[in-house]
Amino acid sequence: MKNKKQEFDIAVVGGGPAGMIAAIRAAELGAKTVLIEKNKGLGEKLLLTGNGRCNLTNAEFDLKKLVSHYGKKGSFLFHVFSVFGPKETIAFFNKIGIKTKTEGKNRVFPASNSAADVLELMFREIKNNKVVVLCNAEVKDIVCEKGSIKKIVLSEGEITARNYIFCTGGKSYPLTGSSGEVFQMIEKTGHKISALEPALVPIKIKEDWIKELQGLSLENVGISIWQSGKKIKTVIGDCLFTHFGLSGPAVIDLSRTVGDLLKIGEVKIFIDLNPALSRDQLEEKINDNFKNYHNKSLKNCLADFPPRKMVLAIARLSGIDPERKVNGLTKEERGRLFLLLKKIELTVESLLGFDLAMATSGGVSLEEIDDKTMRSKIISNLFFAGEIIDIDGETGGFNLQNCWSTGYLAGQSAAGFLKNK
Repeated sequence: MKNKKQEFDIAVVGGGPAGMIAAIRAAELGAKTVLIEKNKGLGEKLLLTGNGRCNLTNAEFDLKKLVSHYGKKGSFLFHVFSVFGPKETIAFFNKIGIKTKTEGKNRVFPASNSAADVLELMFREIKNNKVVVLCNAEVKDIVCEKGSIKKIVLSEGEITARNYIFCTGGKSYPLTGSSGEVFQMIEKTGHKISALEPALVPIKIKEDWIKELQGLSLENVGISIWQSGKKIKTVIGDCLFTHFGLSGPAVIDLSRTVGDLLKIGEVKIFIDLNPALSRDQLEEKINDNFKNYHNKSLKNCLADFPPRKMVLAIARLSGIDPERKVNGLTKEERGRLFLLLKKIELTVESLLGFDLAMATSGGVSLEEIDDKTMRSKIISNLFFAGEIIDIDGETGGFNLQNCWSTGYLAGQSAAGFLKNK
């Protein structure tokens, strides 16, 4: 493309999920469309989703419940999802040849468990709709004139279009090209950019002893966030101990709340290893165990409750030798054990950075985007979709659904506005 200028009806910038479906929809409606990607290929971040299995969406078909998974800003997506929600997304992928299956917590995956299969069929759809694809093409400048984009300057050559859709993502997974540089160019067009912060990210813990639990995964534990002696939020789910602290689905979903609270002051996390039992019920169960196995060591007698690694950590935190026979434990020592099984206290040091974040919080201000069309309220021929906008959701397919939905609507709207020009 060196020194060349190409003209299109619609230029889509960003070849991730939002950009690909935006280009497909625009081209379906007859628009001459180009899809511009700075990486060597499309959908590099898509290949990482769902640990390579690609959690396509979440089969939550109740609109109110669906938007609740996006926090306070979720209401922006009411119309978007009414146009192209989870049902339409599943139907779209079925239509292009991807069979789907629904797993726990309504998470939808391709039946093949392969993100590569999804990308291959998306690319086939792009080709079938005659979308021009330009890879290794980085946007260097956005040239505006009288409230509209006149052209975009690439690393080699220029692109002019009647409408532009920006789907360049946020700053998560920077190795896939999400550097956030485009935000500076968009800001120059007059748009406000809400502060970019890592979202859906693991949590660093201050206590050193947690390193002993590295690699330990716990299912269906209670995780509570506290600040200034007040419980802020509790969830039940899975967590993973790492060398730096905590990860896993439940922890990652809580990270947005933790990040907000850290701006105010210290944050504590309490883990309940047995949320299905009250403390009295747990005490009764363990005391029965102690009676039946009174000559056993603590580490063996508690093995029916948390995993061995956790038993050793609890024994250490309680100040009790794990080799002690349970029939020799005092009432006070038992009390310390029962408390720890229901309430392990951890202190948050920080959230991890963009390199480990699954999504980005912040982006183009929602106040400057028309939720009915995804069109900019400032630049007449500019549309936004995907992670570039200031909205993010929980784990479980919600962030990809945001990309599919806003991308589809942006592509449809950008093509529809061509008829009015």
